[in-house]
Amino acid sequence: MKKGLHWMPVLAGAVVSLCAGIPAALAAPMADCPNGGEVRFGVEPYDTSAKLVPIYEHIGKVLAEKLGCDVKIFVTTTYNAEIEAMRNGKLEIGEFGPLGYVLAHQVAKAEAVAAFSNAEGKPDNYWASIIVPKDSPIKTVAEIKGHTFAFSDPASTSGHLFPALGLRKAGLDPDKDVKGIYAGSHTASFEALYNKKVDAGELNSEQLESAKQRGHYQDGDVVFLWKSDPIPTDPISVRGDLPEGFKKRLIQVLQTLDLSVLPAEDRKIMGLGGTRFVPQTDAAYDPIRDLVKTLNIDLEKLS
Repeated sequence: MKKGLHWMPVLAGAVVSLCAGIPAALAAPMADCPNGGEVRFGVEPYDTSAKLVPIYEHIGKVLAEKLGCDVKIFVTTTYNAEIEAMRNGKLEIGEFGPLGYVLAHQVAKAEAVAAFSNAEGKPDNYWASIIVPKDSPIKTVAEIKGHTFAFSDPASTSGHLFPALGLRKAGLDPDKDVKGIYAGSHTASFEALYNKKVDAGELNSEQLESAKQRGHYQDGDVVFLWKSDPIPTDPISVRGDLPEGFKKRLIQVLQTLDLSVLPAEDRKIMGLGGTRFVPQTDAAYDPIRDLVKTLNIDLEKLS
């Protein structure tokens, strides 16, 4: 069992409400809105609450105006907490990481319908990596053997699945050959390495931009030992058992949602190349499923 960093508190299984219901436009039709007019939108904790709250408040307001329902944003304390919330019928919408989505699709009726766009108006992507501090004596991935390594979360795509792949490609067993620590989020994982609490760790392209915004990263601060191929970005998913009429309208709104009102700085933190949601499909995440099989990862153990 990998140990969590003691300085990164995690409330397992909890969901934290980070903003009050966002009022919808008065003229918008609310007849088919669930929960007395409220739509609950879950977000995985891939960055700090201080960064995520204002960004998703903006997104929630835009969505509420277009949908005609109040939108309440929840940033969960763990990746699995979001999956459990949808499984228990407490979320209508969820932004899951690709690996989290594969599990949520399997156990929580999650259906990928949209994704953030790139500059060309297609679903965006990002990358994962394995890094060490610039002054580290470790020069190759193989040399990480026996050292401490910061993953973000067991259900994280770029914070667990792909770093595990990078370690395996170097001949290492990620469960036995490194002293793995789950920090709880990408931010916590990066800060563990930044503060030299671990010898190596994961870093994805989105967290790289966030670290720049925090003033905790400049080019040359870390050494990239391995980078992944492009990964499809987080799907925006809906719960599959929603009432059909509302579900159809919700999907239509999500697949065309204009996010150009988001400040450019926020889009950088999220690693976005475009300004809107665009349609996405479940099949886009089949390569993630294939990688899960290749690495012999038991999805049930992640839930």
